[in-house]
Amino acid sequence: MTITLYDTMTAKKQPFAPAEPGKARIYVCGPTVYDYAHVGHARCYVIYDVLARHLRARGVELKYVRNITDVDDKIVHRAKERGETPTELAARFTTHFHEDMRALGNVDPDVEPTVSGHIPEIVAFVEGLIEKGHAYAVDGDVYFHVPSFEGYGKLSHRPVEALVEGASGRLSDEETKRKKHPADFALWKGQDADAWGWASPWGHGRPGWHIECSAMCNKHCGATLDLHGGGLDLVFPHHENEVAQSEAGNRAPLSRHWMHNGFVEVDKEKMSKSLGNFFTARELFTRYAPESMRYAMMTVHYRSPLNFDVTLDDAGHVMGFPLFDESEKRLEYLYETRERLASIDPSRIVAEGVVPDGIATFGASLGTALDDDLNMPQALAALSELLKAVNELVEGTRRKKGTAPAPALEAATAAFDLLGRELGLGLANAPMFLRALRDKRTKARGITDADVESRIAARKAARDGKDFGKADQLRDELVAMGVELMDGPTGTTWRIPG
Repeated sequence: MTITLYDTMTAKKQPFAPAEPGKARIYVCGPTVYDYAHVGHARCYVIYDVLARHLRARGVELKYVRNITDVDDKIVHRAKERGETPTELAARFTTHFHEDMRALGNVDPDVEPTVSGHIPEIVAFVEGLIEKGHAYAVDGDVYFHVPSFEGYGKLSHRPVEALVEGASGRLSDEETKRKKHPADFALWKGQDADAWGWASPWGHGRPGWHIECSAMCNKHCGATLDLHGGGLDLVFPHHENEVAQSEAGNRAPLSRHWMHNGFVEVDKEKMSKSLGNFFTARELFTRYAPESMRYAMMTVHYRSPLNFDVTLDDAGHVMGFPLFDESEKRLEYLYETRERLASIDPSRIVAEGVVPDGIATFGASLGTALDDDLNMPQALAALSELLKAVNELVEGTRRKKGTAPAPALEAATAAFDLLGRELGLGLANAPMFLRALRDKRTKARGITDADVESRIAARKAARDGKDFGKADQLRDELVAMGVELMDGPTGTTWRIPG
């Protein structure tokens, strides 16, 4: 099957064609580790995790590289605020980032280079750009000279003239005098001798933001990547500047394909700290299962904005997030379906029979959806059909003389395995997931298992004693507590609906 992806450079969908068929080298820009990962990070890295999973499922031998920016002015400023060294702060938030990404179900990248671990490569790359006439040193700083690279603006589709006009209002008089051109950008930033930095041919300093990725791409993936990815906000200036540096230095295309995911928005506004609508992933983990957030990231096409509204009480306090509420309900349905499938009475299983369409076609439908520009909403639609078919199969076994064909059960199990491999969903132990979800909801309502179980036991005693009025009263009390009862042949079970 051909995998097609929208390419930012050409602004159209096209087949994903690695230079070496059957193998692919992908580089995704990672976080600047001065704070906890936010919802935008969660969306970005879930998307590229699904891409990596799907390529591997299609038999591609993948090298997935995602960097860590652990050298940056933001890190310096935050470390000063907190009274720790930049190295300590970056290491701590790198650990937190790993914890959050794994909680979301993301598989670790194959290589995770850091800026601090690649200073010699960065210095060497900058030296090469100076030698080729694309960069120049000024009093300890080094700048890339934008007019020296003819293709500047081809990724973001911005003419250099527009960049000159935009730069004029952002540069100080001192910067304007130091630069040969207003659009020139820093490759190396000179620092005072006692500041955090490294030795270089131009003096003590730190690398600029953009050069780090060019150097790390070059070392771990070669001159030309098969795919470069990141958030839409990185197209300009970060990725545009990467293109200029890398292609000027290597005299080869930086990437055969460019992929960018859309913004995360809160009430139709781009999420940002300045607007006060900023939420970290782990902040939301206290309200929702991380896998529910993973599911939510797949409900909108990766190139479109992901908007999640916030519900507030009269005092303006956050009460919930409808998108995540709905995603948690759908995920709960997934795990309930898996649990029902596992509960089928073995005596009802027969050797032969038809595999229902929603089960039989799941693999093909999932693959077709992801092959078409990683269409995860369409993949979730295939999942919906799978769950419907599995539940109908289970219900059939509960009817008088109902049976379940072994081929259908095997196909359903294989479908859930495929779901886990491709989308990273449904991998948890179903009873444990559902129990944790129930515990969270009982705690939120201020009730305990003992509160519920004692009323269920009293209700059973009332029914056994034919005191149906009392039994109904106890059931009404449980309903008022938010408890849903399920009476079955083996007794009564209960849940807290989301």
